Amino acid sequence: MVRSMTGFGRSQIRGQGYVVSCEMRGVNHRFLDVHIRTSRRYSILEEKVKEEIKNQLTRGRIEISLTIEKTDDSRRAIKVDKGLALAYYNYLKELAENLNISPEISVIDVFRLPEVFSLEDEEENLEMVWQVVKEAIGQALTSLIEMRTREGINLTRDILARNERILRAVENLEARSPLVVQEYQTKLKSRITEMLANEAVDEQRILQEAALFADRINVTEELVRLKSHVMHLEELMNSNESVGRKCDFLVQEMFREINTVSSKANDLEMNRVVVEVKAELEKIREQMQNIE
Repeated sequence: MVRSMTGFGRSQIRGQGYVVSCEMRGVNHRFLDVHIRTSRRYSILEEKVKEEIKNQLTRGRIEISLTIEKTDDSRRAIKVDKGLALAYYNYLKELAENLNISPEISVIDVFRLPEVFSLEDEEENLEMVWQVVKEAIGQALTSLIEMRTREGINLTRDILARNERILRAVENLEARSPLVVQEYQTKLKSRITEMLANEAVDEQRILQEAALFADRINVTEELVRLKSHVMHLEELMNSNESVGRKCDFLVQEMFREINTVSSKANDLEMNRVVVEVKAELEKIREQMQNIE
């Protein structure tokens, strides 16, 4: 099923003493471009996150905001530098005696001295952290894909409707093309008759001129290829693969064919239909920019 490249997903997972919050936003991009914002402490997990995204998505710029916080306070320990505390105490006691002031020093006084007490985190098991992160990424990615799928359904419906209008227009061009030659032959004969007055008209010469004109404006090959492209586009839009790049190329080829028809067609009605086809193709191309 065709998917859009636009979407949003969010998740929050608690486990293993952590709470992991993930926000994931997808926008248009020619290729898959993943950007992750997280604390430097957990930047080592970024490659694993990108691999999870690559397993599910093929195109689009994916912006991920990943927040990892500890919830288990027991994992933080108080570290006491007893040697430094004793050195501070002895020095302060000696200083008090030298200054002839009270030597009373409380525990809280020592606690406030630089680097005597500090909070220390135990070494983390990053594999355990990754299990929680992976679950959060998975949930956010699922929500993102669901949104992209819903939007893809709407895009498919719109593109197929425009593709059907193009097919009808091509059939009109096929029906109109031989009539243009007949009309040219009739007008040519009429003009020659007027110019020659009562003289005999060379029917063979008129047929030769009409044949040359028909060959010059012949768009049969272009219309056959254009119809083939229309059918192929419908097949791609109904496939279960990532077809964005293929469709981009196919629409370019459709433009090429209809531009050739436009340059060959020497008929007001055909040119009007060509303009309609180009308008539909341009709208399809705009929609294609958002297909994965």
